Amino acid sequence: MNILFYISAILAIVATLRMITGKNAVHSLLYLIVSLLAVSVIFFLLGAPFIAALEVIIYAGAIMVLFVFVIMMLNVDGNGIKKERALLQPGIWTGPSLITAVLFLEMAYMLVQQPASPVEQAAIAAARQEIPPGAVGALLFTKYILVVELAAFLLVAGIIGAYHLGQKEKISHHRFLKNQEKSI
Repeated sequence: MNILFYISAILAIVATLRMITGKNAVHSLLYLIVSLLAVSVIFFLLGAPFIAALEVIIYAGAIMVLFVFVIMMLNVDGNGIKKERALLQPGIWTGPSLITAVLFLEMAYMLVQQPASPVEQAAIAAARQEIPPGAVGALLFTKYILVVELAAFLLVAGIIGAYHLGQKEKISHHRFLKNQEKSI
């Protein structure tokens, strides 16, 4: 089991790095999907099959397909490619690289520190009780309904914004329609 965890963790890291350094937007999205699938394997190996299924269905499935459609709809021209290349300059990545290095060092320190005390292990075991999907759904649509509605509203706003960004100017080929458009 441990070897599967490490393999999927390495795959997630490599795919995420390829996503960040990729020059083609569609290829970067495909690497992000691979990274999300590797993370779902990690969740499954850690004993959270429901979260692993949600990761695949929601993130790797629905949202990534939406991103691919938006990229295809926007049809990035030469200016977009120049802007993307400007973002790949080494100086721009200094800040995020330092933050990532600090987080990585914190994670490495947590992995090599001594094991938890018996009291901490008992608290962790109590927190690992299995929660059925029905209970999660009941909470999402009762107590946290406002958060679910806000997330849906943001997704719809993003779709409408992407549609308007990707919309091209209509061309009228008939002289009567051209005259009518000028008068309006």
